[in-house]
Amino acid sequence: MRAVAGIPIVRPGDDLGRLVADALSDHGLASGDVVVVASKLLSRAEGAFVDLGKVEPSERAIALAKAVDKDPRLVQVILDDSAHVSRSAPKVLITRHRLGHVSANAGIDTSNARPADVAPGEWVLRLPSDPDATARAIRATLEATFSVSVGVVITDSLGRPFRNGSLGHTLGLAGLPALSDERGATDVFGYTLQHTFAAVADMVAAAADLVMGQGGEARGAAVVRGLCFEPDPTASSEQLRRPADRDLYA
Repeated sequence: MRAVAGIPIVRPGDDLGRLVADALSDHGLASGDVVVVASKLLSRAEGAFVDLGKVEPSERAIALAKAVDKDPRLVQVILDDSAHVSRSAPKVLITRHRLGHVSANAGIDTSNARPADVAPGEWVLRLPSDPDATARAIRATLEATFSVSVGVVITDSLGRPFRNGSLGHTLGLAGLPALSDERGATDVFGYTLQHTFAAVADMVAAAADLVMGQGGEARGAAVVRGLCFEPDPTASSEQLRRPADRDLYA
C-alpha cells in the first residue's frame, strides 16, 4: 500500500481521473490494484463549495442551531443535504445524508474547504453528488491508461456509534466488490457461518487512511496492492448501507 504523490490542488471542472492517472505515471498500476481516492477531491472538482456568508438560514435551521449550539448557516447547509436528522445534542448533529449513509453534519467539512486562489472566508465543502458514478469514470480512465483491471474506492472519514475516533469508509466504488458473502463457509471447528458478510470495500478504505492522512498531508489517493477479488461490474456503495427500516441507530 502506498500513497499517491503529485496530485495538485483540485479545482472545479478538473478531470479527476486524468489527475490521478498522471500522478501514477511513474509507478503505474497492476491488475488487481485498488485505487483509493478521497471524496474531498471529488467535491472540489464538482465545485461543491459553500460560502456561509451567503447562506440565509431558515426558521428550522435557526431553532435547531440554538438547540445544538452551532452556526445556523452551517445547520442550514447540513439540512439541505440531509434526508432527516437522526440525533441532536449540544455540539452534535447526526443526520442521514441524501446519499443514504448516517454521519455527523451530513459530511459537511470545514478543513481544506476553501477554493483555490480565493481569499480566506467562511467556506465549507459538501460531499460529492454521485460518488459511484465518479468512481466508475476514474476506473475507466485508469484502465484505459494503464491497460489493467483495477478497482476504485472513494473514501471519506466517518465516526462510529460506541467508538471514539474516525476512520475511512466507502462513499463510492467501482470494480471492487462491496461485500464478501461468507455464508456457508466453515470456521476452524467446522461451524457453518450463517450471517457473515465482510465489508471488503470499507476495509480497503480504512487501510488506505493510514497512508493518506486527514489534514495537511496532501495525499489524496493511495494504491492498495495484493488483494484477491473478482471484478464486480455491479458493485456500488448502496450495497454497504443498511436500509433505514433495519437500522436501529438511524
